Amino acid sequence: MTPFAIAGIQMHVSALHSNVEAMRHRIEILMARFPWTQMVLFSELAPYGPLDQFAQPFPNDALAQFQEDARRFGIWLIPGSMFEKLPDGRIFNTSVVINPQGEIVAKYSKMFPFKPYEHGISSGTEFCVFDVPDVGRFGLSICYDIWFPETTRQLTSQGVEVLLHPVLTGTTDRDAEIAIARATAAQFQCYVFDVNGLAAGGVGRSLVVDPSATVLHQSAGQEDMFPIEVDLDMVRRQRETGLKGLGQVLKSFRDRAADFPVYDRTSGADAYLKTLGPLETPKQGSRAGVGARDPRSAVTDNQSNIAAHAFVPGQKGKVDPG
Repeated sequence: MTPFAIAGIQMHVSALHSNVEAMRHRIEILMARFPWTQMVLFSELAPYGPLDQFAQPFPNDALAQFQEDARRFGIWLIPGSMFEKLPDGRIFNTSVVINPQGEIVAKYSKMFPFKPYEHGISSGTEFCVFDVPDVGRFGLSICYDIWFPETTRQLTSQGVEVLLHPVLTGTTDRDAEIAIARATAAQFQCYVFDVNGLAAGGVGRSLVVDPSATVLHQSAGQEDMFPIEVDLDMVRRQRETGLKGLGQVLKSFRDRAADFPVYDRTSGADAYLKTLGPLETPKQGSRAGVGARDPRSAVTDNQSNIAAHAFVPGQKGKVDPG
């Protein structure tokens, strides 16, 4: 058995003032109640809330305080995320991983901001994988990232056994997100720690799922601290023998016969996606998609349009009929 104790903290988050001191206070309470905790995870944007007007450069004073807490209690600490402002003006939704020595050992910027609603937030392009010595391999993604299974596929293909997933979901799609968290655990045979906030930080209902898609804990709509001891040997065993002795999905993907041309942006396999409208917030009375043609004709028309506008070097005005 390779046990490791991870605690999620679901707490009220304010949008208009710092939550840093409140987070530090809860770390103190957690460690007084559950001193065996080895890693602590907060929700997305917990330190300063969901408004990017509070974006700041990294490193900053808040991170220094969290580093002090990690060192004082000897814990791994992921203090949710905060908006990071770069010198060129771009803003990212960024999280860090702090080790028990108080060192920032990894940094991750959300790959899929919740667009079109998170307008103006730039997308990260680097994955976050880090090792806990003598324990196992961990990966970090943020909220909407989990809706794109490619993100978890990349992490687990590198051996990630525990997916740490801070979220800020205050919307009616929380049920769908809970289902996705469970499906992710089963698809990728990993633990999923999905920590949501309250008030401006979300509707709660955080959950922890094991590699067999069993929910080990689910919070309700109030503040909650939930230390859960995971067993990384269970992940390793199940990846070899299958979910409950059944599907060995990682090995099946490894041994696949098919390639996926949709991931080649030049393949044309995503022609249907190009027929969809712009990524924008719906307007009052919007009829976008109402009466739209079915994908068969839409794709055919799009492919014809591409061919009609194709350019053949040296043949001005002509197209390649190909």
